[in-house]
Amino acid sequence: MNVTEAMTSRRSIRDFLPRPVPGETIRQVLATAARAPSGGNVQPWHVDVVAGERMAELKALMTRRLMEVAAGEPAEAKDYDIYPPHLIAPHRDWRYKIGEDMYARLGIPREDKPARLRWLARTYQFFGAPMSLFCSVDRSMGRPQWSDLGMFLQSVMLLLREQGLDSCAQEAWSVYPKTVGDFLGLPPGRLLFCGMAIGWRNPEHPVNELVSYRAPLEAFARFHGC
Repeated sequence: MNVTEAMTSRRSIRDFLPRPVPGETIRQVLATAARAPSGGNVQPWHVDVVAGERMAELKALMTRRLMEVAAGEPAEAKDYDIYPPHLIAPHRDWRYKIGEDMYARLGIPREDKPARLRWLARTYQFFGAPMSLFCSVDRSMGRPQWSDLGMFLQSVMLLLREQGLDSCAQEAWSVYPKTVGDFLGLPPGRLLFCGMAIGWRNPEHPVNELVSYRAPLEAFARFHGC
């Protein structure tokens, strides 16, 4: 698989087969992804990989946590906003579209709030994936180092495709920084950036047929002297 094939076949997969991911495979992927660009070679990423019995423990923990929040327990203090408070067009429109396209494939209408909430809860079960990855960063790091995290995570996802694996990057895990941080034993000076589901896509689930809209080149690029 070349880079173009990895890029065009990478999707946010939201239903996985129970087939395990070999530990040696994720070790190889992470070691190679560490060649991702990093300003000043700071290499700000920290990674925790969870699978097996620990994965089952985390899924059970999150089931209990979601039930507590639904029963009125206070939400956890977030370290950052996943989206800007006032997301502007066209970015707001693209975010709206991917949500509507996904629920259309699932056959869940807008007015069926309980069904939408049940689907949302699958986020915290990694959509059935057998392995997960959490990326964290020291709180002293700034925006340039956060961009390094993105390049590292993109490298991970492309290398997973090379191995025939799929993923779903999940910033939704940042909504539960204390729960996840305690489970992973993150030090106080570390900020949880995101999670990632890792596994083998279920080719029979309709949600995995979703291909998100991307704006045409002329909508985001200008060319000067070329």
